[in-house]
Amino acid sequence: MKTEIYLFNSLTRQKEKFFPVAEGRVGIYVCGPTVYNHSHIGHGKSYVSFDAIVRFFRFVGYKVLYVQNITDVGHLTDNADQGDDKIEKEAKRDKINPMEIVETFMRSYFEDMDRLGVIRPDISPRATGHIVEQIELTKKLIKRGYAYEAGGNVYFNVSKFPEYGRLSGKRVEDLVAGARIDVRSDKKNPADFALWKKAEAGHIMRWPSPWGDGFPGWHLECSTMSMKYLGESFDIHGGGLDNQFPHHECEIAQSEAATGRPFVKYWLHNNMVTVNGTKMSKSLGNFVTLKDAFKKFDPITVRFFVLQSHYRSPLDYSDDAVEGAGKGLDRLKNVMRELLDLAGDKRGEVDFASLPEEPINLRRYYNEWLAAMADDFNTPGAIAAIFEMLKDINTSIGSGNAMTSEFAALTYSFIDVLAGDVLGILPTDDNRSAGKSIESDLVNLFIGLRSDARKGRDFKLADSIRSELQSMGVILEDKKDGTTTFKIVR
Repeated sequence: MKTEIYLFNSLTRQKEKFFPVAEGRVGIYVCGPTVYNHSHIGHGKSYVSFDAIVRFFRFVGYKVLYVQNITDVGHLTDNADQGDDKIEKEAKRDKINPMEIVETFMRSYFEDMDRLGVIRPDISPRATGHIVEQIELTKKLIKRGYAYEAGGNVYFNVSKFPEYGRLSGKRVEDLVAGARIDVRSDKKNPADFALWKKAEAGHIMRWPSPWGDGFPGWHLECSTMSMKYLGESFDIHGGGLDNQFPHHECEIAQSEAATGRPFVKYWLHNNMVTVNGTKMSKSLGNFVTLKDAFKKFDPITVRFFVLQSHYRSPLDYSDDAVEGAGKGLDRLKNVMRELLDLAGDKRGEVDFASLPEEPINLRRYYNEWLAAMADDFNTPGAIAAIFEMLKDINTSIGSGNAMTSEFAALTYSFIDVLAGDVLGILPTDDNRSAGKSIESDLVNLFIGLRSDARKGRDFKLADSIRSELQSMGVILEDKKDGTTTFKIVR
């Protein structure tokens, strides 16, 4: 029997028990980035959060097909039907081809995600690679009476879809009443949205269609790609809260109008990021790219900082907050290092069905961790369970009652799975078989030099090495047996 998972469904506005469309399988689609600039902290929160969700589903035994698109055309500057294509606008400014912009920032995006420990999606479709499918979906909507052509543009008629607004809670009447009047508009209703946009003269990104040269609407892209790879009805659609309207609302309308079937069972939305309590904005000068953040902090520290906040909660980014997260992560790595030293060459195989309760109650901590993750992917609760266990481990190690190498190996592997494999908060080179990182190797090198200096009675050099390491946050501890260990206390 698989773990019972409960998740908050934005569509019904309540927490629901998860039942997959197909037994033992989960289809997940998450809106990917529009690649016209470097990724920022908001992207980090979203994709780290969904990465932890995907990892957890796989951990409890589901076969996951994770699809995350790349938007490389059609996303206009007002996030709806007006303004310039964001990518083409950047290309014109830099006087280069739009696809050069796409390739540059798509590589940048994946580079940042790799450093954050985000596992690559199983499929990363690009909008420009699915133009034929988008034209066919548009033709189907016209044939079924949900869309109409006007001057080379094709619009979805929201008045034909009574449930429009179900996800966001917005009413069509309010949208129409609040819409700006545009005398040039060829829409039948102000709330109608574009499926296909006419390419004006000079517009580089354009494709032939039955309605003339043009390009797809942003909303149409995600419906087309998600249904192509996951089917007309699938399990989970995720994305940022800012995409709930109009993007996701429009996806539901056009998808269900085209197929006559429910589009997505569960909608998950991650909350937004502020910087020092203020909404992140280029105009305010508080826009933080992931690359800038990585200049100050280890990427896994940034990941840990993100997961200390629930995916549905807002996240306030500040240097102090990330530094605090780094100190907590150092405590975890220190304990892992001590367990590894005690384990020696042994490695523990973890049977989560029969965990011991002595000398440390691993069963209790696993149940707490599992309950948190199964309750709407509560990563802060899961992290709290791990850190509560660290207290017991430190007490056991420091009590003088020697922990057996077998139990140390089991505990190391236990944490490695929960914190490393699922949460991804242990650097890969710090929690695999070698159990060491370049950082550890360098510290041990200096410990060896200090030991040689002491043996040669060069105590001035030995003290200098100890002092320099301490200034970098590395505390040496000389043991009674003549060995020296270290802790990081940044």
